[in-house]
Order: sequence, then structure tokens, then C-alpha cells
Amino acid sequence: MKYLIILADGAADEPVASLGNRTPLQAANKPLIDKLAREGVNGRLVTVPEGYNPGSEIAHLGLLGYDVAKVFEGRGSLEAASMQIPIDDNEVAMRCNIICLEGDNIKNHSAGNISTEEADELIKALNEQLGTDAIRWFTGVSYRHLLKVKGGNKFVHCTPPHDRIGQPWRAEMPYAEVPEAEETAALLRDLILRSQEVLKDHPVNLRRIAEGKDPANSIWPWSLGYRPAMQTMQELFPERIHTGAVISAVDLIFGIGVYAGLDKVEVPGATGLWDTNYEGKTQAALDQLRQKDFVFLHMEATDEAGHDGEPELKTKCVEYINDRVLSTILTEIENWDEPVRIALLPDHPTPIKYRTHTMTPVPFLIWQSKPSKAGDPKDIVADSVERYDEESAKQGALGLLKEDEFIKFYLG
Repeated sequence: MKYLIILADGAADEPVASLGNRTPLQAANKPLIDKLAREGVNGRLVTVPEGYNPGSEIAHLGLLGYDVAKVFEGRGSLEAASMQIPIDDNEVAMRCNIICLEGDNIKNHSAGNISTEEADELIKALNEQLGTDAIRWFTGVSYRHLLKVKGGNKFVHCTPPHDRIGQPWRAEMPYAEVPEAEETAALLRDLILRSQEVLKDHPVNLRRIAEGKDPANSIWPWSLGYRPAMQTMQELFPERIHTGAVISAVDLIFGIGVYAGLDKVEVPGATGLWDTNYEGKTQAALDQLRQKDFVFLHMEATDEAGHDGEPELKTKCVEYINDRVLSTILTEIENWDEPVRIALLPDHPTPIKYRTHTMTPVPFLIWQSKPSKAGDPKDIVADSVERYDEESAKQGALGLLKEDEFIKFYLG
């Protein structure tokens, strides 16, 4: 058996007036995705345990079957693994967005989806003017970067900027969760304010303003952690997974994959947005699936469209997965001797209404290309669901799953 997870990041939603009070999943023309739901088994999944913020870092670990309380060490440490940046025992790592402030408010979490090339110039300026032996930034992709602090304490509360779009930024400045972390919290508050002075007149931002684009006029650090310790998926599921790969445009997902024992596969033109190289990522997934047991194909565009509050674009991104990803995959695997089991799901909802993540369980489908040669009793049996969307999944035979129930059923 071959295993493929197609992760449509943030694709789940709530009804949107401009879509006829439908969600993007309900509004999208997606006949192949609906075919998989009709021929497969469906349900809903709680990806984020109580007490955790519904971020992709938590949701991905949860849906892959990890005990989040035991393995999670912050988003930055996961992204560092993807970037091949070591974290020493005395260091704390964190995600560091470059964002756009407008007056007293956070206008957006992505500086208008700034290019990596522009962002790299800004990161270099931050290191030159604010970096020290103990403070260092590392360029990631687009607005997503890494900050490491030697001697830092991870117990600092930092609100994710995508949770506060349109809200006052000063009220969300980092604060210590324990007294020992106050020095780190104060340092981060100071770096935020000093970054604004460094960035406001930088040539990159002056050009962006002249072109009518949002400037990247502040940093925003969040999700602190130390170096994590995780079992690989091969160790967790030795009977099913011996080799695996992860395909994405996002360092966070690559970092989770690295710790999970999956080979990192980068695709030219993969942007993490609506204009990503769908065809290239699809071909990479098929190439890896021929060689390996398990492939995790991550599509970020639906999440970004949700954060940007664009329902029509989010709907179109769902249709791209149907037309430009699934169409090719289903055609290719039709004649494979070995059965392929496909799961399609989001990690969390990113509702247009809120422009941030929510805790609502996500819909999932699991489909199998053909029965196992041995007539495995764990082969997928279709339920009565006809379409793939948030409401239809409530009628799925698998009901509501949590913790490692999804991945264990999926892998059989």
C-alpha cells in the first residue's frame, strides 16, 4: 500500500454571504474531490487539543498522531530544522514575521505577501543594525523568518500576528508567562520597536510604497521553543512506513517533516500562494510515491486566501487542487499495481469571517484506488457521503476523531 496525504491548509470555513451562504468547499466546482468522498469514507477530526492555539504547527503534529504536549517546542524550532539551522542547548528559536503596521493597527501578517528577495534585504539590515552574538535573524520564505536568542527563555506569550489583523498592535506586545522570562520578553518588545526604526525608510519599503504595496515596517516574533525531540513516523508506524517525503513551500511543514523522518522535497516555483507551481508539486508527489511508502503533499494557498479575507480566491484555490493536482494524480495511479490510499483534509479552518484559525473540527476523506491484493479487511469501504465539505462530513461513517485516531485508521 502507498499512502498520500493531500493537506489543503486552512481550507475549512464557515458560510460566506458572497458565496450564497456557502463555504468555499461547498461553492467550489470540485468533481474529483467529491468523487473521492463518494467512493471513500468520511468524518471530522479534532486536530488541536484543548488548551492550544489552533496554529498549523499544533494541527499538523496532531493529525500526524503526535502527542503535542510531549513533542511541541514552538514553531521556530520546527522551521529551524527545515532551514538546517541548529539550535544549541542554550538557545531559544522563534518564528519572526515581517508585517505591515498601519497606524496603531496590524494591517496584515505578511507585509502584503512580500517576496523572499525583498525580505532577505530587510533581514540583512536587521542583522547589521540590531543583531549581536546573542541575537540573529535568518531569512525564510516571503514574510516567514527565524529569530534565535542565546540564553532566551521560551515562556513568553507572543500573539500570532494573523490572529490580530486590523487590531491594535501595542496591546499584543510580548509578555512573560513566568518571572524568569521577563528579560526575554523585554528584549523582544525592544526589538519590535527598534525594528520599526530600521525598516521604515529602508529602500525596499520606499520602493514598495511607491508601487502602491504594503511596506514591511515591523518584525513580529512568536511561538518560542527549544530544540524538540520527536520520534519519526517510521518509529511510530514501523509496519506501514519505512520511507517518506514531505512536499511544501513552507519551512514549518518541512521542519515537522524533518523531525518526522521524511525527506524534504523542494519544488521550483512553489510559493505558498494561489500562484504556486501546482503541476510541479503534483509531479514531485508522484515521483516520490513511486519510490516511497508515504508522501505528505502540503498546499498553503487556501490558508493564505482565508487570512486575506478573499472568499472567491479561496474557492478558486480549492478548484486548483481538484483540477491541477488531483486530476493528474488519479490519472497516473489508475494503472499502478499497488493500491494508493489518499487522505484529503485541512489542518484547521481559516474562516473568511475571522481571517484567522479556529478550533472547529475539520472534514476529512479517505479513499483507496483499489482493494489490497490480499483482500485486507482494513480496505476502505464507502459510506453514504456524496460531497466533500464541512456539513457533508458530519454524516461520515467515521464520525468525530481525535488525537491519533485519524492517522491510525488511515494507515490501517
